[in-house]
Amino acid sequence: MFLIEIYKSVQGESSFAGLPCIFVRLAGCNLRCSWCDSEYTFTGGYKLTEDEVVAEIAKLAPVRLIEFTGGEPLLQERELIPLIERLLGTGYELMIETSGERPVENVPKAVHKIIDVKCPGSREAGRFRMTNLASLTERDELKFVITNRDDYEFARDFIRTNALESRGAQLLLSPAFSKTPSLERSTANCLLDPRELVEWMLVDGLNARLSLQIHKYVWEPQKKGV
Repeated sequence: MFLIEIYKSVQGESSFAGLPCIFVRLAGCNLRCSWCDSEYTFTGGYKLTEDEVVAEIAKLAPVRLIEFTGGEPLLQERELIPLIERLLGTGYELMIETSGERPVENVPKAVHKIIDVKCPGSREAGRFRMTNLASLTERDELKFVITNRDDYEFARDFIRTNALESRGAQLLLSPAFSKTPSLERSTANCLLDPRELVEWMLVDGLNARLSLQIHKYVWEPQKKGV
């Protein structure tokens, strides 16, 4: 399995935001989103065996929440799923963040899936695998990264067309963040003012959660491995 980094921090997004978490960031991605903040994962990385990954995770005890992210972790599904099953068997709570372009049906149901639905501003709209909706459970989350009003309307219409507000999964709307932020730890680095996004959500009565990348406010926005 090819990795970029394994580190301990706090979860920055999703309904787990603020909780201590171990991040296992895998190398490689087949999408090129316009606002991507992880382009350093596209190439390179280092190879570890399953036993070596487990040993690296054990060094970061006592944290028991783990997120697999990337890049796109499911590009390495063949190696990743056995590792996930092993970690579940030893009592870890697991999350996986995925682009929505890869099938998620083989991810064990005990794993919390955070699945992106790419909006037009990402330049990767239309890549979402609609069959993934059938795999959603109440422990899963769909995330929409929003750059402007068009993205918001796309997300709102996708949610309503597919009756997602009543499906049980969490719905996350996240203002896109600048790829070249200043050192300032503020919403000035967002491509869309979060307050404007909240106002749209309230007008429409959208049953979704505003999701801010809190690690970019705790540390300087460009900092990696946090």
